[in-house]
Amino acid sequence: MMEDVAIDGSTSGTSGTGSSESKPRRGRRVRMTGAERREQLLDIGRTLFAEKGFEGTSVEEIAAKAGVSKPVVYEHFGGKEGLYAVVVDREMRQLLDMVTGALTAGHPRELLEQAAFALLDYIERYTDGFRILVRDSPVAQSTGTFASLISDIATQVEDILGLEFKARGFDPKLAPLYAQALVGSVALTGQWWLDVRKPKKAEVAAHLVNLAWHGLDGLEQKPRLIGHRKN
Repeated sequence: MMEDVAIDGSTSGTSGTGSSESKPRRGRRVRMTGAERREQLLDIGRTLFAEKGFEGTSVEEIAAKAGVSKPVVYEHFGGKEGLYAVVVDREMRQLLDMVTGALTAGHPRELLEQAAFALLDYIERYTDGFRILVRDSPVAQSTGTFASLISDIATQVEDILGLEFKARGFDPKLAPLYAQALVGSVALTGQWWLDVRKPKKAEVAAHLVNLAWHGLDGLEQKPRLIGHRKN
């Protein structure tokens, strides 16, 4: 499918007497393929969803920014919900790929550093995408949620923790709990850092790993409650 976009221009011509003069050129139409139009709409939707949220963004505004009519948006995505779902799915895959791809070191502490850096890198490079992921949306059930994404990342960390727990005489069945706690703390800190952007990224990562690593290092095999409540 090809879609036309009109643009105006001018060119130089030569008159019958040999003199050079500028002549207006008829508007020509640059043909945008269906795939190119789809990417354009995704880029525009991503920006608007990050700025205004799902409810605050309209199909009319998306179409106007793209210079097309509303039916073009419906043709490609079936509506605002469909466009939003694709945007969210892409961002979730991007973040998950960055985190899992970063887990390459052998030492557990360095793995924690790599995971923290991966999330902070994503926030820094794909700020609009992160803003979209942490927003609540009425179509979250069909596109996944930030919580489910964090759970996916925690699953990657869970295997690493399980091996460490087993080697140190801890119950490896508790690894999922600790993985959720570790990844969740990094994610929530990332949401805070998204707006303040200080201290610097490397310092944030260092403090996150400091808390996580030394917390794990001093882990009790059978933790107990010291307060009066026991259930």
